[in-house]
Amino acid sequence: MAARMETIDFEQIRLPKHVAIIMDGNGRWAQLRGKHRTFGHKAGAEAVRRAVTFARQKGIQSLTLFAFSSENWNRPQQEVSVLMDLFFTVLKREVKKLHKHNVRLCVVGDKQGFSDKLQQRIAEAEALTAKNTALTLNIAANYGGRWDVTQAAKQLAEAVQAGKLSVDEISEDKLADNLCLAEQPAPDLLIRTGGEHRVSNFLLWQLAYAEFYFADVLWPDFDEQAFARAIADFSCRERRFGLTSEQVQQAILDTDVTTGE
Repeated sequence: MAARMETIDFEQIRLPKHVAIIMDGNGRWAQLRGKHRTFGHKAGAEAVRRAVTFARQKGIQSLTLFAFSSENWNRPQQEVSVLMDLFFTVLKREVKKLHKHNVRLCVVGDKQGFSDKLQQRIAEAEALTAKNTALTLNIAANYGGRWDVTQAAKQLAEAVQAGKLSVDEISEDKLADNLCLAEQPAPDLLIRTGGEHRVSNFLLWQLAYAEFYFADVLWPDFDEQAFARAIADFSCRERRFGLTSEQVQQAILDTDVTTGE
């Protein structure tokens, strides 16, 4: 849906509570400019700042950004090193700004894979912003969807072994309670930039009923206009959650009658 941000009335359209983004295209963006891939990652950090500002201004509750997957360790060592340094620097530079604007920061993933110095920086940033309420910014780092489900299953197994839970008590809800982002609404919208059409082991359980939006724009070029187009496209979709269109429409009518709208 080609819609300019200035023509979209965000007071009237249906906004997602939780947006997840696979930030793809940093390396290609740099290569198109004759630069090293790491140049693209630094430019991508600016796009992160724009996305966070947009989400906070529009009233989105949660924004989850896929920053570094568990598979990304297999990239060239120089690139991984730059990414880790950039992560540390951005945390140090941006956390006070996030706190000032009432944004809560959460880093989700296997944080034990990071250096002690980076783990400490993450803990300090999360503690500083823990009580903020305007937006929850989740940074998925050293994260994989299969890892997430596996660690949740292990927690349930440990509870059973300790006699705190019976096997018959294990349910979808119990497993979901042990996943990353368990205390937040499930993602309504997944955006992937860079022209690829896959989820790349990201939030495999949590995205079960999310709407997908694939953008050709490379991540460093993902701006407010591109974000607005994704939101506008989402607002036009009918989310059925296994129901028929007729059932969905009737539920909307019943809600309107109940609320008097």
